[in-house]
Amino acid sequence: MQLSDIHALHAKLGIPADYASRRALPLQNECDDLVATEPDVFGRQAQLERATGAAWSQMRRAAAAAGVTLQLVSAYRSIVYQAGLIENKLARGQTLETILAVSAAPGYSEHHSGRALDIGTPGFAHLEEEFEHSPAFAWLRAQAGGFGFRLSFPRGNPHGVLYEPWHWYYAGPGVSNHNIV
Repeated sequence: MQLSDIHALHAKLGIPADYASRRALPLQNECDDLVATEPDVFGRQAQLERATGAAWSQMRRAAAAAGVTLQLVSAYRSIVYQAGLIENKLARGQTLETILAVSAAPGYSEHHSGRALDIGTPGFAHLEEEFEHSPAFAWLRAQAGGFGFRLSFPRGNPHGVLYEPWHWYYAGPGVSNHNIV
């Protein structure tokens, strides 16, 4: 999708033209090398970028060996799908400001890259801050960097995105999790 198409989507949704500069979020290209993973917790066929999918599988197996269950809640999302999420939230009466505090504008979501995933675990609500109190989050804090994953939106992040302990990004080997609460 061209940048002009993204700008047109933003205009249609009412997203300010200075969104990217205010949020200091980079434009995310849509992944063109997706592989199927296990279905997410909602039964949808999830997809990830090829290397991310392999790292996710390894990390999930290692967590399971340690007695920790990691569940895939969300993975790749297209720019058009992201726009639909925002449209649906607007239709339900949410304000754009509230929406953009938890969902990146189309074109700027790490999910477009196929390298971001939202992680859950049994007994804890999905996509809720309570996840930080789970054994899964404790394990991720200690181990995810060794598999190339980092927490994208810690408390007080410079992007104006609310704290998301469930949102992890595959940055490749040797990632440090020093900024995790």
